[in-house]
Amino acid sequence: MSALLPSTARLLVARTARAQRDGRVPSLVAGVARDGGLAWSAGHGDLPGPADDTQYRIGSLTKTITAITVLRLRDEGRLDLDDPLETHLPGTPLGDRTIGQLLGHLGGVAAESPGQWWERSPGGSLDELGLTDDERVLPAARRFHYSNLGFGLLGDVVAGVRGRAWADVAHEEVLVPLGMVRTTTRPVAPAATGFAVHPWSQTLLPEPEHDAGVMAPAGQLWSTLADLARLATFLTGDTGDVLSPATVEEMTVPAGVDPSQPVWAGYGLGLQVQRVDGVTLVGHGGSMPGFLAGIWVDREQATGAFVAGNTTSGMDGGVPATLLADVRAAEPRVVAPWTPEAPPVDPAVLGPWYWGPSPYVLRAVPGGLLHLGGLGRPGRSSRFRPGPDGTWIGMDGYFAGETLRVGPDALHLVTYVFTRSPYDPAAPIPGGVDPTGWSPGH
Repeated sequence: MSALLPSTARLLVARTARAQRDGRVPSLVAGVARDGGLAWSAGHGDLPGPADDTQYRIGSLTKTITAITVLRLRDEGRLDLDDPLETHLPGTPLGDRTIGQLLGHLGGVAAESPGQWWERSPGGSLDELGLTDDERVLPAARRFHYSNLGFGLLGDVVAGVRGRAWADVAHEEVLVPLGMVRTTTRPVAPAATGFAVHPWSQTLLPEPEHDAGVMAPAGQLWSTLADLARLATFLTGDTGDVLSPATVEEMTVPAGVDPSQPVWAGYGLGLQVQRVDGVTLVGHGGSMPGFLAGIWVDREQATGAFVAGNTTSGMDGGVPATLLADVRAAEPRVVAPWTPEAPPVDPAVLGPWYWGPSPYVLRAVPGGLLHLGGLGRPGRSSRFRPGPDGTWIGMDGYFAGETLRVGPDALHLVTYVFTRSPYDPAAPIPGGVDPTGWSPGH
């Protein structure tokens, strides 16, 4: 872990101090993680303990931890993301919605649980919620609809498959292995008191602290800057064997959004994803009465930033992204040197190919991968990883999940046939090629 330069630290201190003052936050802590640990932290206001070790309730950042517990089960073969909820949690009116849809907020499930405001009410069991068809607010997979209830149900799925409470699974399988020993379901001193700040005066009202019961997987956890630094490091790829790096990357892929566009925001599997000014950030925001929090990670820079404050509203949720932009500008990551490596395919098949009249190029890229993309003009592009029997599987872009077959005279990809010359008459092109061939005109 390398500390930030004094000039960079000064800039971040100034930014967080202004966020605490302008947001009228009783206390605010912020940190930056890189090189595997907490590289900078600061606190402003009335802190009950050290900035890096004071607990704040992190609200919906809990959903990322819940998603990790679910994906561990998927990677073990205990469930599939296409499994209907009914398979693992029978008896709910949402049984036809899939595990993957719930993880990505695509299940059309009600935003909140029925009954009283769950974020201020002691929670009970799933049976006590009394779910009805009213919780089916949209058709499945029709659109993104953020659902706290969906993550409460996912927590019950984890508990059912593991045979013990979701909180115990999260503690034993995620938090302890990652070294997040100060992340707990209830506050452990030193911990900040949650407050509401009066909108028209400079006065405070304490907010209640409670156990959300079955809804805990949606927003129960308390954490510290030091622990959030470890979570940020996990999201950059240092997964500590809790998940594979490939699964963490899967979490960061947004559903229902075209990630090739310059500006967008979406949701992956337990992670929010946004792309602004050419930079993709992954993380999550969180709120519970008395607390606001957020964590964002720049995976390309292997840097994360996070903030927590003890106020119900008012704190600027964009602080972590701003801190990341400051660090990126002041101390850009020095990338590892390029080194040559043997191509993963016969070098003769690399280079220009044509889909009809459109020029493409097949390249070998670092890590034993292939990349197929437009040559000299826009085109549908994807990276490919090795698949079975000499095939290649699309990792991203238009051809994600599709199978590429590489031959000496043609590339076969879905219904696409790429040839060495535009509309090669010898290739199996639907509709054939006009026998008159290319000419200056009619």
